Amino acid sequence: MKQAATLHPVFRNGGGTEQVTAAEGRAPLPILEGLRSLRDSLGALDPAAAEGEAIDRLRVLEEIKGACAAAQARESVALDGLRRDREAAEGLPADKLCQGLGAEIALARRDPAHQGGRHLGLARALCREMPHTLGALSTGTISEYQATVMVRETAWLPVESRRDVDALMSERLGRVGTRRLAAEAKAHAQRLDQEEAVRHLERSVRERRVGVRPAPGGMAYLTALLPLPQAVAALASLKRDAATAVGVGDEQARTQDQITADLLVERLTGQLSAAAVPVEVHLVMTDGALLGSDPDPAWIPGQGPLPAETARRILSDPEAEVFLRRLYTRPADGQLVSMDSRNRVFPPLLRRMILLRDDVCRTPWCEAPIRHADHVLAYRDGGPTSFENGSGLCAACNFTKERPGWTHEADPEGLAVTTPTGHHYPRDATPLLPVASVTPSVPPAVTPAVTGTAPGEPARPTAAPPPHGGWPPGPEDARSHRPPVAVAEARLEQCLREYRPALRLARLAMASIPARHESVRLGGARSILDSRTGLDTCRPAPPVPSRGGS
Repeated sequence: MKQAATLHPVFRNGGGTEQVTAAEGRAPLPILEGLRSLRDSLGALDPAAAEGEAIDRLRVLEEIKGACAAAQARESVALDGLRRDREAAEGLPADKLCQGLGAEIALARRDPAHQGGRHLGLARALCREMPHTLGALSTGTISEYQATVMVRETAWLPVESRRDVDALMSERLGRVGTRRLAAEAKAHAQRLDQEEAVRHLERSVRERRVGVRPAPGGMAYLTALLPLPQAVAALASLKRDAATAVGVGDEQARTQDQITADLLVERLTGQLSAAAVPVEVHLVMTDGALLGSDPDPAWIPGQGPLPAETARRILSDPEAEVFLRRLYTRPADGQLVSMDSRNRVFPPLLRRMILLRDDVCRTPWCEAPIRHADHVLAYRDGGPTSFENGSGLCAACNFTKERPGWTHEADPEGLAVTTPTGHHYPRDATPLLPVASVTPSVPPAVTPAVTGTAPGEPARPTAAPPPHGGWPPGPEDARSHRPPVAVAEARLEQCLREYRPALRLARLAMASIPARHESVRLGGARSILDSRTGLDTCRPAPPVPSRGGS
């Protein structure tokens, strides 16, 4: 007998909840119910009363983590086989089988999309080629990361050689640390197939690249994957010159490591000092934080928040070129306003607006850099090239979306992804700036979980987050005191006309300005603008976008 369809929450707007209908689900299996019961039991486990028992529990819980990772690997391989058999029976060609399966696994594990393929590759290697490593993981003798190291260090070997390395390392699993484990596995692999080892190194050289990822404290990691001799030579050159600067005396009293980092920035960008960044960096902040003393942090799209005072210092650096744009947001929730086009390809300003709104790939838990501005409803199906019908996606998620069985439902308020198995993964949109003056879209109460649900599985309740610093404000919310946009524009235009010779900016990024901090706003603006005197040359200011543009 078919079961009734289940409704799942997708978007939370104010106090309302939009619903979509899930695929018809089967009754939960006993094993699945047992796993959920185990999860709940561990989540409610009381701490130990004795030190020795606490240590024993930590060890057993770590072993359970390994056993769970092994079970996930076996389930992934089973899913791979079931999907491959079904699609082959449907007549799909061999090179089209299981496309998009990695993205489904990533959603189920709440991981970025690109990690789904890695999880599936790890599972295939463990279950089909490395039985000793899988056995050690199943008993909790090694961790999932150590199993990943074993697979990574033998990935380039033929299957038979890989199995030999797995057998040779079987007595070492759980007896040595991760670094030693990797070194011994690599040594066995290179000894068994020296010619393939040389070819592997040659292939690795072709994979050289540079990347950046956020770090704590408003910092970032700039990483370069280079051939070993080149990497060593580059670092040696930086350290040699940094040591020379320390030896002759540095005016700023920087350490050798700080000088090394500054030299790297200066040599890559060609600028005179590391602090004056000449390239374009999108830095989004409120008018109150820019011109006054509001504590609301700024935001670098795709990277994360930056303290307001740090952002003000960046903008006031006399050696940096700064251009500001206005971004109009709804005062109620901080979302960008609409903009559309009749073209099939998103024009630059509309594309930038979508990228600023979505920040990173919209797919739940992906958070990869946005590469494509995509139509939610395909253009060929009549979907408009508009702000409402646009989604910022990484390349992998955009290609996955076009595969059979995948659907995206989205608007500026959020996105809901449905996979071929009927599972729903919704994600709400976030404000342009996560500031305290924006009223949350969900009231402070227990709300349904929206972290992905299986067909027929009820959503587990999620407790509302605790208040922070008394926010959100009460009836005296700053939004109720904001003047009209025209009045706010007039105030800023007056300031810009007075200081334009020293400023050389386009227009000031602003929406509607709160009336608070009126006494310090112009003073803050003047301190920023005055610090920019002495600029003799600057590229022409970009044209002013129309209202609603970015």
